[in-house]
Amino acid sequence: MDPTSRPISQKVTKISGTVTPPRSPLPYPFPFHIIPTYTTTQSPPLLLNIMQHPLKHHLTLTLLALILLSHFPPASPVTPCRTVCGTTAINYPFSIDDGCGAPQYRSMLNCTGTELFFMTTSGRYKVQSIDYNKQTMVVYDPAMSTCSILQPHHDFVMTDVESVVIPPSSDTVFALLNCSIDSPVLNRYKNLCFNFSGHSCDELYGGCNAFRVFRSFTNSSPPCCFTGYDTVKYMSMNILDCSHYTSFINVDGLKGIGPADWVYGMKLSYAVPDTGCGRCTRSGGACGYDTEAGVMMCLCSTSMNATRECAAGSNGDIGSGQKLALRTKFHAFALVVGAFIYFVIFI
Repeated sequence: MDPTSRPISQKVTKISGTVTPPRSPLPYPFPFHIIPTYTTTQSPPLLLNIMQHPLKHHLTLTLLALILLSHFPPASPVTPCRTVCGTTAINYPFSIDDGCGAPQYRSMLNCTGTELFFMTTSGRYKVQSIDYNKQTMVVYDPAMSTCSILQPHHDFVMTDVESVVIPPSSDTVFALLNCSIDSPVLNRYKNLCFNFSGHSCDELYGGCNAFRVFRSFTNSSPPCCFTGYDTVKYMSMNILDCSHYTSFINVDGLKGIGPADWVYGMKLSYAVPDTGCGRCTRSGGACGYDTEAGVMMCLCSTSMNATRECAAGSNGDIGSGQKLALRTKFHAFALVVGAFIYFVIFI
């Protein structure tokens, strides 16, 4: 066969039966025994080399790809904890998924559709807002009487844990309505009742359409009592001998404002447990707990958990050792890129 008819030129010089390669333009011996030359109509050497040795180059490229990928930062982990219900953000210490948040607040919140509810033994209370800066939650009892509607007899009951970790705040006032003259809050425990911001029972009965019905029986205002949460915590409505109750918040700002414009509901105050949650969240995880032991855990993904932080570490608190590790990874990354470029150009 005519050597010039080959796909690429492989010109060699025969000396005494041996093959002597042409002088390499590189300052070191070229590792291949034949240096191909090609024209503009022929395939580039890299493509031809890959075509001639597909398995070798496939394995080489795969190895390089794995090395390169290993030096890129991992993607943000997907935690098993939902962070929103409707338009309300769900942050630590609360949760709507078991095992997330703080164990003290386990099963306190329930997300139904787009509505968030605070759960107690006496019912479901709609969460109107959560202020994570002030550490308060405003809830509303759909079965509670207000200035515009009179509801049937109803108690507000919290569990012992709820009463400790998330009780109603001091600026939440309970109004006990239509009380009997024999009610303990009008006799032995009358010190539990107080006036607030200059308001009175007569104003409440006269300023609310729903409460005027109590006047129709005696042509006068029946007794009522403005009190705090501890009163309804330890005495039910039956013991208090009052037929209805209502509650309102932000009482310090209600001076000179009529009951029709009060904000009805309950403001609950809570504290955030100091369990090192910040370290977990900075590493990309979500704070949670072991559902059996109740100990704090850092939830890094739907299948992997850690004790304090995720494997990525804390991006917000990098020490000297971590900085050194980052520099080492950068140098290794640059070396791999250089090797890859050399491979593409010369081999």
